[in-house]
Amino acid sequence: MCGRFSLALDPEELREAFGLIETPIGWNPRYNIAPTQPVAVITDAVQPRLDYMRWGLVPSWAKDISIGQKMINARAETIREKPSFRSAFNRRRCLIPADGFFEWKKAGMAAKSAAEPYYFRLRGGLPFAFAGLWEVWQSPEGSELKTCTILTTDANELVGAVHPRMPVMFEVSKAWRWLESLPADELMALLKPFPVENMESFPVSRLVNDPKRDEPVCIQPLG
Repeated sequence: MCGRFSLALDPEELREAFGLIETPIGWNPRYNIAPTQPVAVITDAVQPRLDYMRWGLVPSWAKDISIGQKMINARAETIREKPSFRSAFNRRRCLIPADGFFEWKKAGMAAKSAAEPYYFRLRGGLPFAFAGLWEVWQSPEGSELKTCTILTTDANELVGAVHPRMPVMFEVSKAWRWLESLPADELMALLKPFPVENMESFPVSRLVNDPKRDEPVCIQPLG
């Protein structure tokens, strides 16, 4: 799964990296993005701009938003069949900008709180995009909430040493195909493990376990 990630670019770096048509207003670098928090999302490849959605997809038919806490990820292999994701796969795909993500390596039967966090990124710290889906949920009072989820696939060898799943990642130059109106089979073919030779990882401080800690130390190599 992917339960934490970072996007530690300043507004102008973010605009240049993803070719945004405008510089994000009020954007601050994020070092420890957690579920249920607002995340930056791109839904349009022609005129790319940032939207903000709650992390944790809430299907339109859900009775309340609590279901979103269980839908921060969607298995790429089953998104065409699962009722929660099928409609979004067909019509509401998105890119979620990032520059790294975290997984926890367990020691035997140790709980996550005692596990060692690792940070994964592209070599050189280049930004990339997660493959995502999004939905609009309407509350009983009539207000709308946009939510999203990150797709996952089998881990490559690097991530697999820590966790059996990894997020679907795209280099920025190749990410836009995920937003195109392609046949379903062509879209599914994009959802594969990222090349291991283009990634790197290192252990980081357990401070990242606390979602309230959103600071540079979260993504710095341990020691």
